[in-house]
Amino acid sequence: MIEPEEPPVPLRVVVCDDSGIFREGLALLLEAAGVAVVGSVDSVPRLMGAVVAEHPDLAVIDIRLPPTHTTEGLSAALDLHQRHPELGILVLSTYVEALWVFTLLDAFDAGIGYLLKDRVDNVDALVGSLRRVSEGGIAMDLEVITRMIAAGRRGTVLDRLTERELDVLHLLAEGRSNAGIAASLRLAVKTVEGHVASAFRALDLEPVEADNRRVKAALAFLAAHDGRGNL
Repeated sequence: MIEPEEPPVPLRVVVCDDSGIFREGLALLLEAAGVAVVGSVDSVPRLMGAVVAEHPDLAVIDIRLPPTHTTEGLSAALDLHQRHPELGILVLSTYVEALWVFTLLDAFDAGIGYLLKDRVDNVDALVGSLRRVSEGGIAMDLEVITRMIAAGRRGTVLDRLTERELDVLHLLAEGRSNAGIAASLRLAVKTVEGHVASAFRALDLEPVEADNRRVKAALAFLAAHDGRGNL
């Protein structure tokens, strides 16, 4: 007799946003999608307490929190990463601020996301981003990446890539799998694999057992736009 498969363990998430309407609406959407919202808080101190008490898989944090509504959420994300490096962090913002993105990417090797609030109504995409971050991946909003590209890429490591390799790397930086990239660009998966391998070579990303080259390539793609371009 074949034993029935056990349902997947739901992600455990703490949500921190000072807008009660947004916070509770987000919690309802996530719960309906099978995500366990184990904490819903409105300030950094309560966020820290909820993480300690509930041991969530991820924290979903607004950038602008009390008391000054500037970068308290960013500081909280960095602090949580220091205290709980296994915790995934998904930052929500109304704005694309390059400095905030690069600050996060400098501090996190993996397990980080940056999404725009006005795009989180796509529940499937949001849950996909949560799972990607919880598994140690990176989830960046397409608008964030697009604006980075629009800022210009002269003199960066990306100049080594062909236009098609840039298209592939763009989607890789969103967290897409090779199959997902292939579907988006209408290419064969084998062709995408070839472009990914070529991009790795162009970016001097040699296979190392302890490193995730996809994560490093995504970081290189984003970091190149502030003129650093270091892998």
